[in-house]
Amino acid sequence: MPTIQPAPLTTSDFDAIYAEAQRDPGLVPWADGRPHPALVSWLNAVAPSLIRCGARVAVVGCGLGEDARELVRRGYDVTAFDASATAIEWAREIDAAQAGCFHVADVFDLPPRWMRRFDLVIEINTIQALDPERREDTTDAIARLLSPRGHLLVICRGRDDDTPLVDGPPWPLTADELRAATDAAGLEPTRPLEVFHDHETPPVLRIRGLFERRAG
Repeated sequence: MPTIQPAPLTTSDFDAIYAEAQRDPGLVPWADGRPHPALVSWLNAVAPSLIRCGARVAVVGCGLGEDARELVRRGYDVTAFDASATAIEWAREIDAAQAGCFHVADVFDLPPRWMRRFDLVIEINTIQALDPERREDTTDAIARLLSPRGHLLVICRGRDDDTPLVDGPPWPLTADELRAATDAAGLEPTRPLEVFHDHETPPVLRIRGLFERRAG
C-alpha cells in the first residue's frame, strides 16, 4: 500500500483551532481536560527517584496546560510553551496563579536563555503532530533544552513496523523511528522503550521513552 503524502499544519492552523473553539475545550481534538495518563504513571513510578522536587522542567507544546499544571502541583519549577498564542492565553486564564509559567514560543526558535537549562523535558504528542519530514529537526530542537545531565521524556502515538504512514496529523511513530530521531539528536534511551496499548476506547498504541545525552 503506498504511503499517503502528509499535509502538515502550520502554527496558524493550530492557533485557529484554539480560536474557533471559543474557550470550549471539548472542541479542541487533543484537549482531554486532564494530564496525560502515561505521564502521571511515570511521575508516580519513576520521577521520584530521578528528578528532585523543585527541578527545572520544560513542557513542549503545552496546549491548555494540563500536563504543566500537574507538574507544578508536584513541586517542579515549570516552563511550559506552545506556538499558539491563543492556547497560551487560554492556559493562563484557566489557572491565573500559574500564569507566569506559560509562554508563547516556537520549538524551532526558542529563547537562548532556555538552551541546556532543564533537568527534565516533557514532550507529549508534539513530534507526531509536526511534519514527518522534519522529525529529526524537531527532536534536535527539543533536545537543546536539556541540561548536560537532563532527561527527555517522550510520549507519542505508536505504529507497527508494517503499518504505512497515512495522512495526518497525527503521524504515529514506530519505535525504530523514535530511536532514529533521538539518536540523530545525540540522545540515547536510559532503558528500553515502552510500547503499549492505552485504556482509551478503542485502545491506542503508545510509545514512552526516557532519553539522556549520549556519553562522549
